[in-house]
Formats: sequence, C-alpha cells, structure tokens
Amino acid sequence: MIQLKKVYKYYNTGSKKAYVLSDVSLDIAEGEFVSIMGPSGSGKSTLLHILGLLEEPNDGEYLFLGDNVSRLTEKKRTELHRNQIGFVFQAYHLIDELTVYENIETPLLYKGLNSSERKSRVAELLDKFNIVGRKDLFPAQLSGGQQQLVGIARAIAGNPKVIFADEPTGNLHSDQATEIMQLFKKLNEQEKVTIVQVTHSEHNATFGNRIIRLKDGLVMR
Repeated sequence: MIQLKKVYKYYNTGSKKAYVLSDVSLDIAEGEFVSIMGPSGSGKSTLLHILGLLEEPNDGEYLFLGDNVSRLTEKKRTELHRNQIGFVFQAYHLIDELTVYENIETPLLYKGLNSSERKSRVAELLDKFNIVGRKDLFPAQLSGGQQQLVGIARAIAGNPKVIFADEPTGNLHSDQATEIMQLFKKLNEQEKVTIVQVTHSEHNATFGNRIIRLKDGLVMR
C-alpha cells in the first residue's frame, strides 16, 4: 500500500544541507497498524507528513496505492488526500466556529456528498463515537478527549484507506489516551483501516502490530 524508496528530506542552510530524513526505505501493507517512534528531532513528524502528502521529499520515490506520488498532478494528489487519507493531529485542529456536527460533516462537503448522504454518515459517526448529545456544541465546550474523538470521527468520515495520526494522545491524560488507542485498534481490526501513528509512548505503540524506529533521520534496522 505504501512504499518509500531511498527518500531524503533536507533544508538548505546557507551552503549546507540539513538532513531531516536520509535514505529512508520502508513498506506498509494495507491493514497494518504501524507506530513510528524515535527521539525528538529524529524526523518522525516529517516522515508522517510525507506519507500523508502534506510535504514532498527532496529525493527518492513514494508509491501510494501503486501510484508514484511525485508524478501525480496536483488535482490527483488532492483527490488522493481527500478520498483515501484521514489525518488526526495532537492539537485536534477542529474548526472553532463549527459545531461537532459541522466539523464531522466538513470532509463530506469536500467529497461532494448530497445532503441526505452527509446526514446519514454524520449520524452514524455520532452514534459510533457516543457523541450524539454533543453534536451542537463547539470545540471550546468539549474536553480534550472529546475533541480528539471528534477529530477521529472527522478523519474517518470519508472512509479513507489510511489514517495518519501525529501524537494523537499527546494532550490527553492516561485514561483518555487509552480510550483513543483502543478506538484506533478497533478501527484497524474491525473496519480494516490502515493506521500509521507517530508516538513517543511505548504503551501506545503496543496497540499496533509493528514499530518503525527513527534516529537522526535514519530508519533503525
């Protein structure tokens, strides 16, 4: 499903290149739950952003669902991002001016679903995540754990093939964090959603089936 071949990411600092990722090659199969781990500054988030089409590598190849990402048109990349990828962020990234219902509905508007389809899908997710009673609240009226539940509901609203999660429990206390990780595991096992998370937590990593460790931009073998 996902293949990186000798990927490099660097930034020009004067006459030198500051490498964030060096010679990264990896494969992630459909249906896996993979954790990316490593110390701060190891390149974890940059790698996740490349996988999620939020950044581009300077060198190397990225194959997503068989397509060479670097050769895709901007339109095709946007379609991939919109239809196949869900993103969950540490800081939730909900839209403050929209209600819970409207936040979850947003990706369905981008996909062009009609009103009845959107209504049905949002109602299904509100029920699945047990947040029906909060559908008319705004993000500021929710706890951190509730905001992250909404963030995950929004991420899977469009039935993506893969969810990329960047420190999804970083702002939550331990009970909330465990609830979120159990939810990810359920999505992975029952709905066959591929999940790739960046985490500092060895405990969170145990919910997945494989760990990719980075150090100084290199995949540790």
